[in-house]
Amino acid sequence: MEHTNRHIDVWENCLRIIEQIIDPRKFETWFKPIRPLSIEGSTLTVEVPSDFFREYLEESFLDVIKMTLRRVIGSDARLVYEFRPVRREQAMVLPAAGASVPTNKSIPISTYQPGISAGPFVYPGLKRVSIDPRLNPVYCFANMIEGECNRMGITAGENISLSPGNTPFNPLFIYGGPGLGKTHLAQAIGISIHEKYPDLVVLYVSGNEFKTQYMDAVNVRNKLTDFLAFYMKIDVLIVDDIQDLQGQGCQNAMFNVFNHLHQRGKQLIFTSDRAPVELRNFEERLRSRFKWGLAVELGRPDYDTRLSMLRSRAFREGVKVPDEVLEFLASTIKSNFRELEGSLISLIAHSTLTRAGITIDLADKVTTGLIGDEKQEVSIEMVQDTVCDYFKISRESLLSSTRKRTIVQARQISMYLCRNFIPGCSLSTIGEETGGKDHSTVLHACMTVQNLVETDRSFRQWVSEIEKKIAPVL
Repeated sequence: MEHTNRHIDVWENCLRIIEQIIDPRKFETWFKPIRPLSIEGSTLTVEVPSDFFREYLEESFLDVIKMTLRRVIGSDARLVYEFRPVRREQAMVLPAAGASVPTNKSIPISTYQPGISAGPFVYPGLKRVSIDPRLNPVYCFANMIEGECNRMGITAGENISLSPGNTPFNPLFIYGGPGLGKTHLAQAIGISIHEKYPDLVVLYVSGNEFKTQYMDAVNVRNKLTDFLAFYMKIDVLIVDDIQDLQGQGCQNAMFNVFNHLHQRGKQLIFTSDRAPVELRNFEERLRSRFKWGLAVELGRPDYDTRLSMLRSRAFREGVKVPDEVLEFLASTIKSNFRELEGSLISLIAHSTLTRAGITIDLADKVTTGLIGDEKQEVSIEMVQDTVCDYFKISRESLLSSTRKRTIVQARQISMYLCRNFIPGCSLSTIGEETGGKDHSTVLHACMTVQNLVETDRSFRQWVSEIEKKIAPVL
């Protein structure tokens, strides 16, 4: 064995062992993409696609990896990760230009008693129906701008599109504030699956549409049967804004559809404005199923991601926008992609209608008219300072690890208010800025405060008074 190839031989030996231990599909998904880079002494360095990939490996296979490395290298074996360079979007290309709207193959659906009222999608007597997937070709992966805010979601989505229904990400639950790209990501997965597997039936539907269809079907004899029969024929079901699915009846229908599809290895994708645990008025049995696969949060885009998105959209509009104007917009509008795009389109429209040049002055005027003065936007630091001032404690105490009751309550309230007042601010970001807490701690704090607000009058008054101090800057 040549010394220069020792790292390859070591990793191949590891793979042979791991392959005998874990599920073959998981082995293909999580270990085949890993590439050995080098080995020095007992330290093996490998390359993985992303930090998310590394996190999932360590959460799901840490014991297997440790055991295998010690067996192959020795008791003092160590594993070091490096990440592949993030792929860059193709320059000056509009991937959806000229793309055809995705269409599904016709599928057979048996209707109940031909001659009665038609179901929401099915007409009695027809043996085959064509289902519109309702996918917008513009919402493809190539038109997504990747950044820290959405990299985990894109990585998971690309894995799903390679083998829908056969990855650990089933269901995939995408959540986050408005305008952060939940619909784009969900549809991009559907489009990618449709391109790779044209025989699979893909359907995108909103939670409100599912609810309306259910209510339309429930009071007509046999129409509910057609409704359920239709959804149980879908291979990839994408439900947008699942939080709108209120009501025991339609949640029960979704529960049955979920079970039927999941047990048959069909792919389920949901989007929501909140995490599964925060879905109030949902049946616990349905909410628990949303946690079976992967729940991924889309966060607020950073400056580089916002700037990349603006450049991409300006090209799509066929307009040359000076770099300093794009940089101004990216620095001014920080909340979400939707407001960012809206400001750019409004700027282009103003320039066209008034025949004025696209300048920073015009951009300033347009953004002020659309979103007001974002220089007064709520920040994590501002929320924390407001909470500290209200409870007469120091910021250092708030960010410390002390378990003193008054400090813990103030800390939890600050997390809760950051979650509610800062659009698109991720749980991880709030945790990092609150003394290095993890996202599960932040989520627990938000749930605790919400419960106390609903049950404790004094606590509710505290939160209300702090909210009034924050609200004037909005």
